[in-house]
Amino acid sequence: MGRRKLEIKRIEDKSARQVTFTKRRKGLLKKAKELSVLCDVDVGVIIFSSRGKLYHYCSTNSLTEILQQYQNCVAMGPGAQTAVRGMQQEAKSKYTGLLKSGELLQIVDRELGETCVNNLTVKDLVHLEKQLEDALIQIRATKTHLLLDSISNLHEKEKMLAEEKRHLEEKIAGSKADGRTNKMIMDLNVIADSQMTEQ
Repeated sequence: MGRRKLEIKRIEDKSARQVTFTKRRKGLLKKAKELSVLCDVDVGVIIFSSRGKLYHYCSTNSLTEILQQYQNCVAMGPGAQTAVRGMQQEAKSKYTGLLKSGELLQIVDRELGETCVNNLTVKDLVHLEKQLEDALIQIRATKTHLLLDSISNLHEKEKMLAEEKRHLEEKIAGSKADGRTNKMIMDLNVIADSQMTEQ
């Protein structure tokens, strides 16, 4: 026998409603993440529980970016949306897949700080741990990349300063040689003057 079709209406039993909310919310957020990864699209989901608690998922750096994109598209109308898509692809940062550390901590806090922690399975905890590990790996890779860029810039500055130092040393050596030449000319003039006075 197949699954019976659930009638879509408000669930009256409060505990059943909370269980359904928790399960469906997790399913919705999971589907949003899968859609984002599989189709390489920007996805933002905002959910407020009946108690006013906020749950959200964002596939980019922040939910604010997605809301800004939405407002821009609505303001420009449907005809300009294709042009905006092209510009968005160019403007995407290479770090768009990373979560900010604050957002990551909020997600962990939200997942573990719920009243229904007993509903979390070992699989959910393992998945959460994997997400944390992936985020840490991405953060470390970004940090390493930024440090390597900084070191490269410092090496370039060092080369420029060494070149400038060599150029200044050549100038100083040239001016010293000019000073010696001038001294020799003055000495020769003095000798010539003394010889003329003797005659």
